[in-house]
Amino acid sequence: MVSRVIPVECFDLVIFGGTGDLARRKILPGLFRRFCSGQMPPEAQIIGAARSELDDDGYRQFVREAVQEFGGTHYEKDQLDQFLQRLGYETVDAKGEGGWEALKGRLRDKVVRAFYFSVGPSLFGDIAERLRSFGLANEDSRIVLEKPFGHDLETARALNATLAQHFDETQIYRIDHYLGKETVQNLMAVRFGNMLFEPLWNAQYVDHIQITVAETVSVEGRGGYYDKSGAMRDMVQNHLMQLLCLIAMEPPAKFDPDAVRDEKLKVIRALDPVEPHHVVRGQYSADEKQAGYRVHAENPRSRTESFVAMKVHVSNWRWAGTPFYLRTGKQLRARASEIAVVFKDAPHSIFGEEAGRHRNVLSIRLQPNEGMTLGVTIKEPGPGGMRLIDVPLDMSFAEALGPDGEDAPDAYERLIMDVIRGNQTLFMRGDEVEAAWAWTDPIIASWVARNDVPKPYDAGSSGPEDALMLMHRDGRRWREIKA
Repeated sequence: MVSRVIPVECFDLVIFGGTGDLARRKILPGLFRRFCSGQMPPEAQIIGAARSELDDDGYRQFVREAVQEFGGTHYEKDQLDQFLQRLGYETVDAKGEGGWEALKGRLRDKVVRAFYFSVGPSLFGDIAERLRSFGLANEDSRIVLEKPFGHDLETARALNATLAQHFDETQIYRIDHYLGKETVQNLMAVRFGNMLFEPLWNAQYVDHIQITVAETVSVEGRGGYYDKSGAMRDMVQNHLMQLLCLIAMEPPAKFDPDAVRDEKLKVIRALDPVEPHHVVRGQYSADEKQAGYRVHAENPRSRTESFVAMKVHVSNWRWAGTPFYLRTGKQLRARASEIAVVFKDAPHSIFGEEAGRHRNVLSIRLQPNEGMTLGVTIKEPGPGGMRLIDVPLDMSFAEALGPDGEDAPDAYERLIMDVIRGNQTLFMRGDEVEAAWAWTDPIIASWVARNDVPKPYDAGSSGPEDALMLMHRDGRRWREIKA
């Protein structure tokens, strides 16, 4: 199956932080792949902007090396040469006056102007103000912001207020790359495009839902940043919250940016406050191969969590009484992101106790091996009575996405093209961000008030034992973390 490529309008894209790690690893290789697919118009222009002293040729060499390292192998040399000719560079002082007039001189009229803020949040306000004061932004311009969107509710409100001084909400694209994943979008298609699941998607038929985002990496190399945020701010407040919203939301009236985001906002506002005994914090320990979290964070007394597991409830008619279990952490057994919808048992088993207990589970895999699997109970082949087993009805996207998924657009590719189209469906709205912080802040405040210490867990494990007990108390078990 070959995906249909729909070209976008001509555009000028300025990447602030154009020499940074995110630009090198994700943004620029992603744009190159969109160019190779034919989605980018020939006259499109990409301009890197940063403090580094580079000229156009120097930046093109930087991008060439980035594409060769992170852009895959399915391209011709002349394609890369053609792509590089669409690139330019300006040295810009984000907090000063230098470089802005020269950058303005590169921009064209009558094309989409997009500005990607691939920089720290402390520079968002400065760049937004200068885009207006130097006349780079017009009424149709778009700005793209990377997380974090604030450190708490107060700072999120302040950031939104600052941006609102210079840009309308319809021009602001708060990017969460999880929403650009093929499987996440297919979740909406499966839910709202099929009669099969939606009638069962409620508390009457669903026993519980698990959302897991497990990482094998440590915080080494970024411990200074991470120790000021932790898993709650870095992952739960945004990535896991967005996945929870897509799973729990009501069907929007239409697939429209504000209609979708209105329903997501309702989910966040319906979340109950989380009881302290329904949250487990963890921090990975040292092992024979590497140091523990506190060494990586360069803080021997750190009480920042690298793992969070929690039980939450959505108080509305659809989900009353159905628990949602969220779990995320660093240095875990495998890299895996999964949403598991666990359906209730059949009300009566006609096969007797010897048939065992069997449940249907819809597993939505975000990474790796993107796809969906529905567990179906069948008779075990062979003579000797009615013995039941669970088998997967695999809805893997491997065939559709090509060998090893190399033909699948990366989340950043899809989202950047949505920015050019002016489609905000997969981007967070300001009130949505603030509502998420309003729910998150009291949880963090309770940890501070109790002087809470994260539970230690072994690197390469599934997290602290207390997280297992969180489920055991309810007579349930976490799904195994496996690649």
